[in-house]
Amino acid sequence: MAYKYIIHELAQQEYETSLQWYAERSKRAAENFITAVNDALHLICASPTRWRNSYKSFYELGLKKYPFTIIYTIEPGKQLIMISSIYHYKRNPKKRYRK
Repeated sequence: MAYKYIIHELAQQEYETSLQWYAERSKRAAENFITAVNDALHLICASPTRWRNSYKSFYELGLKKYPFTIIYTIEPGKQLIMISSIYHYKRNPKKRYRK
């Protein structure tokens, strides 16, 4: 059974800010960014433990054509994925993991 996901409000803000940045530069880049994030979320929900567990209970999946990593935790009893960050590689690494 596939997992469902919830996007933390700060991760949602990161996503919207990034999407706006791409939209200001190119409509096609913004559309491709949306597709890349949605594809990554579907992969995570299909097989959440497949991706790298790099810190405590946080897992990561990097986007292929964009400099972002989706950071998430798994709640197996609830079949739920919590997206905690859509992290840009240039940001401060100390703020990478948060609950």
